[in-house]
Amino acid sequence: MRHGDPPGFVGGGRYVAGVSRYRLCPTPVQEAGLLEHCGRARYVWNLAVEQHAWWTPSRGPAPGYVAQARQLTEARAANPWLAAGSQTVQQQALRDFAQAMANFFKGTHRRPTWRKAGRHEGFRIVGRRGRQWDVRRVSRKVGEVRVPKVGWVRLRWSRPVPAGVKSFRITRDRAGRWHIAFAAIPDPTPAPGNGEAVGVDRGVAVSAALSTGELLHAPGLTRAEAARLRRLHRRLARAEKGSNRRARIKAAVARLKAREADRRRDWVEKTTTTLARGYDVIAVEDLNVRGMTRSARGTVEAPGVNVRQKAGLNRAILGSGWGRLVARLEHKAPGRVVKIDPRYTSQTCHACGHRAPQNRESQAVLRCVACGHQANADVNAAINIRTAAGHAVAAREGPRVTGPVHREPQLILLA
Repeated sequence: MRHGDPPGFVGGGRYVAGVSRYRLCPTPVQEAGLLEHCGRARYVWNLAVEQHAWWTPSRGPAPGYVAQARQLTEARAANPWLAAGSQTVQQQALRDFAQAMANFFKGTHRRPTWRKAGRHEGFRIVGRRGRQWDVRRVSRKVGEVRVPKVGWVRLRWSRPVPAGVKSFRITRDRAGRWHIAFAAIPDPTPAPGNGEAVGVDRGVAVSAALSTGELLHAPGLTRAEAARLRRLHRRLARAEKGSNRRARIKAAVARLKAREADRRRDWVEKTTTTLARGYDVIAVEDLNVRGMTRSARGTVEAPGVNVRQKAGLNRAILGSGWGRLVARLEHKAPGRVVKIDPRYTSQTCHACGHRAPQNRESQAVLRCVACGHQANADVNAAINIRTAAGHAVAAREGPRVTGPVHREPQLILLA
């Protein structure tokens, strides 16, 4: 989650657990109205960021949401452009900022920063359905949502809107697509009750290796699409800043990037649903993905080393969806996901338990120097993760695990 985002949203408004997203299809006039809402919400957010940056301990405490809401009322009375927008949209921008600051002080997020036009396009509506906003179904695949000061905007009715929704967020991505996300807490996927456990080893060459022997790969761009993306990046580097040509190239790049992200998100959703429905216990490595993908660029005084190689590794890790995979597993199977210390899982032979760096013959092959057992290195690590999960469950008074360590443990973890 990027710093400054409200709970339940990632990267400028994309949805995570508790949010049901639909594609919006506004007309050009409606799109202009939605962009005005986005601009005013961003303006209020940036004013709040600037205000908190000015306050220091010597100047006293920074104003909270109540004081900022009172200042917003005064600003709307003095500024006709601000008063022409929706007060609900602008107040929710302040509420989002207050929540972002609370997350920062709790230590879970970084400090909120500036939002930029073209990158952070979105706003939130909170209120009772039927008064501040409403949604209705027009046909089998078409619905409409009533947005304040914009009117009824069409959306793709891909599934029924959840009941009890009290807020929604409208966003526009860099590819120019509009989405609406209704905030609703979905029911978790029920456990199958078969007492089976599975280990998941995340990697780069293989996105996810299961202890059952399955090797899963996150989809990306095709070879032709990747070649086109490289050509577009070269053209973008030669385009003059601020020109229409540069804007068209950036839009083409954004469409390809959005296509890649959609495929990865779809793969994560299907994979996590399959795991949540098939196993009572899901064991994963306890990895600090944010720390692992931190830039190695360094500073001018202390520049980093192997920066290009580290950047390529970061792209590969993020392209495999490591963080989203575990996050969605925890959303769909709460209480059934066990995080295991990842140390030595790839160097330990699951057949005899011998641990040595020499066991890892190559990136894909593990050959034990003690017993001679040979297996796929990622699958071997997944089996070790599953076995460690059995020990962890037994340690907290779960069912006892018996038999050889290389067999599938019969576990039932109570949520």
